[in-house]
Amino acid sequence: MPVIFVTGATSGFGAATARLFAKNGWKVVATGRRQERLDALAAEFPGLVHPARLDLTDKASVEAAVAALPADFQPIMCLFNNGGLALGSNPIPNTRFEDWERMIDTNIKGLLYATMAVLPLLKAAGKGASIVNVGSIAGRLAYPGGNVYGATKAFVHNFSENLRTDLGGGDIRVTGLEPGMAKSEFTTVRTYGDAEANEKFYEGVEPILPENIADMVWFIANQPPHININFLEVMCTAQIPARTNIVRKS
Repeated sequence: MPVIFVTGATSGFGAATARLFAKNGWKVVATGRRQERLDALAAEFPGLVHPARLDLTDKASVEAAVAALPADFQPIMCLFNNGGLALGSNPIPNTRFEDWERMIDTNIKGLLYATMAVLPLLKAAGKGASIVNVGSIAGRLAYPGGNVYGATKAFVHNFSENLRTDLGGGDIRVTGLEPGMAKSEFTTVRTYGDAEANEKFYEGVEPILPENIADMVWFIANQPPHININFLEVMCTAQIPARTNIVRKS
């Protein structure tokens, strides 16, 4: 029975992906900071979900969670590097440096910690193993207030390319999954817990849903072993990529 390792499995893309894979007969290592949500997920799928509490910003925490995996949740066939966040949306310089540091620690360092810790278990799985890194269109299309969040997602894109290059010729596939406007707890977190702002942000729009992303992760992970999807960029139809903005003097 194949195993998927999911970071950020307590909500959004991670929770939806964990549920989809468990429903389809995969075992799931569900990781995150909120133990009660991990336990609820494990109770929903007895024997199929291993809840592993970890802090992506803490290298030792990630390594300990991987080292403690039960034998029947090894090796790992797919690593879904989903854990990440945005904090604040003010333009530079009206930003909080501590927000920048937390985004760097989670979106960049956490991605590296999880990848390096799980990589030996992916190699053990052999042909057809996959790494799916969650980026964002923000890594390519700048917008006001995106600043360091967008920069961290540009890192995810470039790291995915370089990781695939270094693993080239081996058995492990690498995909960058880069969504646009998606409804989850993302904006609630970005606005420091403002649930009303989260709902208002999606008014009049049919956004990407976590279940849509889960379907894409399933598709990527279940391609024939000789197929690598390098990048998959997805937007809801209401979102249009705007490449430039003209600021005119009055």
